[in-house]
Amino acid sequence: MWSKLKTQNSATSGNLSCMLAVGLFSFGFPAANSLLETWGLFSLITVRNLLGFLFLVGLMAFKLGIGSLRQLPWVKGFWIGFFGFGIGSMLLLLAQSMTNAVTAALAAATMPICAVALEVALDGKRLTLNFLAGVALVVLGGLTASGIQFGDFQLGLGFLIGLCSASLFACGSRATVKRFPELTPLARTTVTTLGMTGFCAFVFFGALVFKMPGTTVPTPTDNDAILLLIYAWCALALSQWMWIRGVGQVGIGVASFHLNAAPFYVMLIMLLFGYGWNWLQAIGAFILAVGVIMAQSQPKMDSTVKSTHSR
Repeated sequence: MWSKLKTQNSATSGNLSCMLAVGLFSFGFPAANSLLETWGLFSLITVRNLLGFLFLVGLMAFKLGIGSLRQLPWVKGFWIGFFGFGIGSMLLLLAQSMTNAVTAALAAATMPICAVALEVALDGKRLTLNFLAGVALVVLGGLTASGIQFGDFQLGLGFLIGLCSASLFACGSRATVKRFPELTPLARTTVTTLGMTGFCAFVFFGALVFKMPGTTVPTPTDNDAILLLIYAWCALALSQWMWIRGVGQVGIGVASFHLNAAPFYVMLIMLLFGYGWNWLQAIGAFILAVGVIMAQSQPKMDSTVKSTHSR
């Protein structure tokens, strides 16, 4: 009974961490929209990741001392972050540029399916009817909250690239937890964020060399500085920390369910700035919440099974 209670507490804590992670992550959307009016796409992502990484390093040094930084598995963490989070996030942008926002959003909304497939293939997870029904509700709720109009959906190479993006992000999240069982969530986040920063810097300097668009770096105003800190520290560093913590507690499958609620969180944030309430997104978030609960509910044993166990 004690172990069951401990598992329930861990699941509750993990779900709360994922909710907080997606809520913090959602602050990045309005901040990025404003910054992209003057910043280039590649330059903004690179600066955002660098500021987020430096914040995590500073937090690690403050909590555990500078000496603790030397003992971290930087090389292994770099490559997990490079391929999982770095390439994954860039492929999603490529998918959107090849298709449209609707197709990219639909590809991102399939991440729970990719994450569950990983757990089944690599972790031996057994699927129950409750879990599969929960997955279906989570995807439906995410699509509803996103307000996707399927008439704009484009099936093709761009959508497949978007699916690869979701798969890579799921792989990176799982690998971060599985490869570093001895590290704290903060340490796991710090070493992999280095790889994500490295990949975006590689793309940025490559774009500079080949004179591609998206490399504009304006003189930051006071407003830009505030938005950059929100985008880097809140929507990346703290969000990623809470995300990795949640993945470690509930697994990548259940954790990925929460990402589909991002449009609802964005709507709540914009509500604070005078924008209206969107009932479609609220209904989508409700459907998604029911799916998350259903996927984690345990089937009740019937009386015959209970009596057998009691003997």
